[in-house]
Amino acid sequence: MTEERAQADTALIISRLEDELGRSRLVEGDGDGVAPLAARAEAQRLAAVTADRPFLSKPGFVGRVRGVILVPVKWVLRKSMRWYVEPLAADQRAFNSSVLTLADSLTARIETVRQEAQALMGPIAEVRAEADRLSTLAAEHDDRLVRVERRPAAAAPARQQPVSLTPPPEPTAQPFDYFAFESRMRGPRELIRERQREYVDDFRNAAPVLDVGCGRGEFLALLGEAGIEAKGVDLDPDMAAFCREQGLDVHEGDALGYLNDLPEESLGGIFAAQFVEHLKPGPLTAFIGLAGSRLRSGGVMVLETINPLSLFALRNYFADLTHAQPLIPDTLSLLVKEAGFDRAEVRFLNEPEEAQVLESVELPPGPEFDPARRALESNRARLNQVVFGPQDYALVAHR
Repeated sequence: MTEERAQADTALIISRLEDELGRSRLVEGDGDGVAPLAARAEAQRLAAVTADRPFLSKPGFVGRVRGVILVPVKWVLRKSMRWYVEPLAADQRAFNSSVLTLADSLTARIETVRQEAQALMGPIAEVRAEADRLSTLAAEHDDRLVRVERRPAAAAPARQQPVSLTPPPEPTAQPFDYFAFESRMRGPRELIRERQREYVDDFRNAAPVLDVGCGRGEFLALLGEAGIEAKGVDLDPDMAAFCREQGLDVHEGDALGYLNDLPEESLGGIFAAQFVEHLKPGPLTAFIGLAGSRLRSGGVMVLETINPLSLFALRNYFADLTHAQPLIPDTLSLLVKEAGFDRAEVRFLNEPEEAQVLESVELPPGPEFDPARRALESNRARLNQVVFGPQDYALVAHR
C-alpha cells in the first residue's frame, strides 16, 4: 500500500462522513436515525486500515486462474514490503480513529445545541407575543392621543345646577369611545391595510368608489395610492375627522342618508368592510337596495363581514356591542340578487393561525390502522372547518 493510496482512503472516509452529516436532519421528528447509524458503522469499518488485505481475483474463469497463479507472488511481496507498509497503516488507523472521535463529538454538540434551541423556542414565542401585544397597544394609544389633541379644551365648569328627578333622554351617539374600541378590537391600521390590500384590484376600473363606514380610512388610503378616485362616509365624528386629517375625502353622517342623496348610477364601486353586521333587517335591505341603484351598469360592491359559520369567528362578532346580527353568506347573497345584482361571489378570508387549529393525531403504522386514520383525519378537517374556519368573508357583487 502506497502513501497515495492511504491518503485516498482517508479522503474517502472524510467525504462519506461529511456527506452523512450534511444529509442527516438533526431536528425533532426526523425518523429513527437508522441511516446515520448505518453510515457511522460503515465509517468505523473503513477506518480499520491494514496491510493484511485479502487476495482477490477478477471475475470469470481466467481471472480465477490468474489469481491462483499470482497468490505466491503477492504473498512474497506482502512479506517483503510489510516493514514499510505496516507503519503507514498504523498511522492511518490512528488518524481515522481521531476523525471518527471528532465526528462523534461534533454530532453530540450539534444535538446539544438543537435541544438548547428547542428549549428556547417557548420563551422566544412568549417574547414575540408580548412584543405584538405592546405594538398593538402602542398603536391604540397613538390613535387615542391624536384624538385627544384634536379635541378643543374643555370649557370652564358651569355653576352647580339643582338635581333633577327627570331621567335624561337616551343618547343618540355611541355609548362608549368607539374609536378606541375599534383600535383595540380590530387591530392596528397597518394590519387592516394589509388585509384589505387584496380588494384594490376589484376596483381598478370602478371609480369613483364609495367606502361606507370607512373607519380610520385604511382602504381609502390604499385606493388613493393606486390612483383610484374614492371618498368615504362614516357616522363616527372621530373617525371622519381622523380621515380628513390624513387628506382623505370623508363625509361625516349616516350612510343610508348619504347614499339616498347621491344620483342614480353615479358610482362605479361601493366598499363596506365590517359594516353590514351593524344593520338591522330594515336598514340592511334599504342599504343594499340603495347601493344597487347608485351603481352604474358593470359596477362592483364588496361587503366584508364576520363569518358566522366559524364558531371561532363569533368571538369577534360578540365582542362588539354595536353589532345587530350575524349574516351567513347565503342570506347576504340572496339580498344582493334581489336588489338587482347580476352575480355574487363569496370569498372566505383570514384563516386562523396554525397554532389555533386542531392538530393531526399520529396513529401507529400498519394497514390495520388505515380506516381509523382516515376517519380521524376526516373528523379533524370537519371540526376545523366548523370551529376554526375563516374569520371573515367577502361578498363581491356585480351589477
